[in-house]
Amino acid sequence: MAMPSARDPATELHHALLSRLKLRQLALLQTIDRHRSLGRVAAEMQLSQPAITKALHEIEDIFGSALFVRSARGMTPTPVGDAVLHYARRWLAELEATTRVLTSIGAGRSGRLRLGLTQQVPQQLMSAALTHLLDRSPRISVVVREGTTDELVANVLAREIDCAIGRSYDGDAGGLVQQAIYAQEPCLIVGARNVKRLSRGPLDWAKLAQLDWILPPPNTPMRRTYNAVFVGAGVQPPLPILETTSLRSIETVLRQEPNAVTIFARDVMEEMARASGWAALPYRLNWSLPPVSFFTLEDLDGHPAVQALREVVVATARRMKQQPA
Repeated sequence: MAMPSARDPATELHHALLSRLKLRQLALLQTIDRHRSLGRVAAEMQLSQPAITKALHEIEDIFGSALFVRSARGMTPTPVGDAVLHYARRWLAELEATTRVLTSIGAGRSGRLRLGLTQQVPQQLMSAALTHLLDRSPRISVVVREGTTDELVANVLAREIDCAIGRSYDGDAGGLVQQAIYAQEPCLIVGARNVKRLSRGPLDWAKLAQLDWILPPPNTPMRRTYNAVFVGAGVQPPLPILETTSLRSIETVLRQEPNAVTIFARDVMEEMARASGWAALPYRLNWSLPPVSFFTLEDLDGHPAVQALREVVVATARRMKQQPA
């Protein structure tokens, strides 16, 4: 008599997903998560609510677990539902990216690359990256997205972009590859007409903390660095009058507010000083900004387009380091 074989739940689930799960079912889960109401999902998809309920039950049968529970706040994902939604978003993002690449190739391009940039990437690095991408032959379609480092890292992990140039990232991000490529000196920035008045006396962080600060949003690498500087100087970090990474907003407030101050990379400030009406206070800060870094995922690290772009950016950063101050 044959001995019963050991049951492997993971193998069984894997077989069920391969044989029964469809992409449209993942899209339905994403729509339910967005609306958190079967009625609104039914209205968007122009189906009856019982049909949506039946479709959800079929998906839950495939996974062998409830994915949502009804509550006073609507449909709430279960722990299993959260895990499934995480991967559903990645799978659907990969499908969308593949669609765009194939469309680009069909239009005569050699492919498509999605690049993220922070606002404080030096102009030379940005120009080198974009020139490399746009001058390729055959040509490549390029998508550029701007954001904070935390936002761009989240975009990379969600496979919404292929790579990014931002500040070094200190969070937990499995599968992320980052390479520090360029160090920048920080400087205190005020409106050009306010430099003389605000630079009287030696550097005094307690005095500076009383000014009207423009700082990056909370929980970003730059904000964490700035808070640590104030704490290290024995000063409570200031409550900013503006939290932003928008250059236009920063420029506007520095022009309008006589006591407005922020911190910027000195080389980026010097690139913009003539047109912006900004100026640096005459103090040297004895700490460093988080280095400019290149990000991608482990499974994209060897992709020819990503690899070539990183090489260009690293080589440009190396030349910038060798330039006289």
